[in-house]
Amino acid sequence: MSLDYLLKTEPSEYSFADLQRDKVTVWDGVTNPAAVKHLREMTPGARLIIYETGDRKSAVGAASVVSVDATNPKKPMVMIKAGKTLPQPVPLQQIKANRLFADSPLVRQGRLSVVPLTLAQYKALTGE
Repeated sequence: MSLDYLLKTEPSEYSFADLQRDKVTVWDGVTNPAAVKHLREMTPGARLIIYETGDRKSAVGAASVVSVDATNPKKPMVMIKAGKTLPQPVPLQQIKANRLFADSPLVRQGRLSVVPLTLAQYKALTGE
């Protein structure tokens, strides 16, 4: 079973709206070893939540993994495609208040840019 993931982005650099415009992009610029490890572990079809940092600090949209090339283990090439905007943004404050996220790296390791999600966490963010 493939995991779901949350990807953080600074909207002034690359927003979810940018991803929707581009439709497909390579998710790069990740340097944290734990985050890079999560990128390498991704599989095509994995579901993603896009989280915008900065002033927004909210989960805002969905995406999915198209392909993963982990030939270079320090810089895996993960191609993602845009999905739908979430019915409503889910702010970090709301995420922190949800006990499903108590042990999540999203809450415990705030600087981690690629975070695995459980199915329950994914559903809580998407409203499914």
